[in-house]
Amino acid sequence: MRVASLSVTLGLICFVLMVSPPYGSSHPVLDEPNLTFMDEIDRLRVGFNWRNLTCPICKTLFTILDIALLSDNNMERVAYAMGEACMRLHLADKRVCREITELFRDDFIRALQRSLLWPSEACALLVGSSCGRFDLYAPWNITLPQVPKPPVVPPSPPKPRSPQNRVLFITDIHWDQAYAEGSSADCKDPLCCRNDSGSPSWRQREAGYWGTYSKCDLPLRTVENLLENVARTGPWDWVYWTGDIPAHNVWSQTRKQQLSELSVISRLIHKHLGPHVKVYPAVGNHESTPVNSFPPPFVHGNRSSRWLYDTMAEEWAPWLPEPALKTLRHGGFYTVEVQPGLRVVSLNMNFCARENYWLMVNSTDPANQLQWLVHVLQTSEEKGEKVHIIGHIPPGLCLSSWSWNYYHIMNRYESTITGQFFGHTHLDEFQMFYDKATMTRAVGVAFIAPSVTTYINLNPGYRVYFVDGNYPGSSRMVLDHETYILNLTNANHPPTSSPLAPDPNPKWTLLYRASEAYGVSSLFPSDWDGLLRTFQSDDRVFQRFWYLRHKGHVSAPCKETCKTGLLCFLRSGRYDELEQCDILNGFGGDMVRAVRKTLC
Repeated sequence: MRVASLSVTLGLICFVLMVSPPYGSSHPVLDEPNLTFMDEIDRLRVGFNWRNLTCPICKTLFTILDIALLSDNNMERVAYAMGEACMRLHLADKRVCREITELFRDDFIRALQRSLLWPSEACALLVGSSCGRFDLYAPWNITLPQVPKPPVVPPSPPKPRSPQNRVLFITDIHWDQAYAEGSSADCKDPLCCRNDSGSPSWRQREAGYWGTYSKCDLPLRTVENLLENVARTGPWDWVYWTGDIPAHNVWSQTRKQQLSELSVISRLIHKHLGPHVKVYPAVGNHESTPVNSFPPPFVHGNRSSRWLYDTMAEEWAPWLPEPALKTLRHGGFYTVEVQPGLRVVSLNMNFCARENYWLMVNSTDPANQLQWLVHVLQTSEEKGEKVHIIGHIPPGLCLSSWSWNYYHIMNRYESTITGQFFGHTHLDEFQMFYDKATMTRAVGVAFIAPSVTTYINLNPGYRVYFVDGNYPGSSRMVLDHETYILNLTNANHPPTSSPLAPDPNPKWTLLYRASEAYGVSSLFPSDWDGLLRTFQSDDRVFQRFWYLRHKGHVSAPCKETCKTGLLCFLRSGRYDELEQCDILNGFGGDMVRAVRKTLC
């Protein structure tokens, strides 16, 4: 018997956990000298807790709901019951609970009716392994060609005055159409600073003109101001843009709204950067509604993702050739030659996300994307091309089997894959890849760039990569990078004007350049591995990283358990490595659970 009712439950779980800040994000923290990494995660969550749910009650509940949903006539009753549960468990207020249940219920229920979950599996997921075994995402393997791996030649810095490419990187815009200056930034909803957030009461913050340090997204004027700024500070050789356009009001979104925002932002980027700058986008987890809902191509009709991919193909046609648009329409991924000798692969990382509930039907290489990636990489290896991979969710945060296979591919094609670029966490960080044989030699690094949005408690920001340029023998690797921010304190209340008047022309300023901030001459994988060791031994350098990780807006240092947990995260480009690090350091699974929550 199938636990179809888990569909709505997982929708509520994912919704509530989605509105938690990204992994390790920080509100300003006052008087918390013993702050730990896990304390920070737990402190910022939105009051949801299944710890009061015992194993027998859980199994009884899901058995009853499973039987009820064998009849479609009971779906309405079950959805109503889940809405009631949402309110009584204080997941959100009545309006949000009703809207999120209504939005998620049909797709979740249909997906779970096609899966094979039993009550013991559902409760293993919710209560823990003591209540059952949850192995829905069973191990699987992609097939690599029977071609020997070429000898590995360690990269070396380019000769002086060698050409470089200057690449703009934008991620996690999260434009909120309902952003309202002066509204409450401390409202009861999961997203504030909106026209329905109310007015701030005494001791509450109010939404600023350009953005707000709170659980708020951005007004369109800030996005446009960023694009105007990067247009002035060009030229750009090309742009990587890794998704998440809509705001975090995931309980009230519609397909029409999602497509409108996709069109508006795509056209603004084209307008400001001009027709001659190529932009290579990737699909974020917020592009769809319900959020994280990305059915693989075996799902047809109105529940498929064609409504989204077809519009993406229309809007991105000025940047992508027809073969790329064809695979984009099929599964949200593509490959394009950027320059002679350099190719970009844009992956749909929603096919690796635990919160994509359609993967409960079948999680084995959704859309055959990784097998397709192997074919692209093998062809590039034979042609002598280098490859950059872009995507939204970092591979170290993916489902275990997907992450393991990606790591395996990265190891095999380490001489071909010369750059990996992701977003999603809203923070400025990275994850390492090591030689599988010894797990000591660094073979790759996934750059995780900071968000445009302020969500949660961040300055808006963007990234610039300096890549070894277009010349014979170029490594095509990242040589350096810069992070730029809009300091909201200065932008909303400049010291030289009236305290109530925002700066009409705010300045996006350089926060740091990696080589200067960390005292390194290059940014090859071995350099990042060495930097991890420096973080471990030199706390001053690590605290500098912690500050920059939050785009210059953090008020508490990261010590002891916090530091150990974060170093685990940075070292773990593979999900099972993160689990192992979790166990070895005595977190008892808490760190991995915290990381999983960030994917919602």
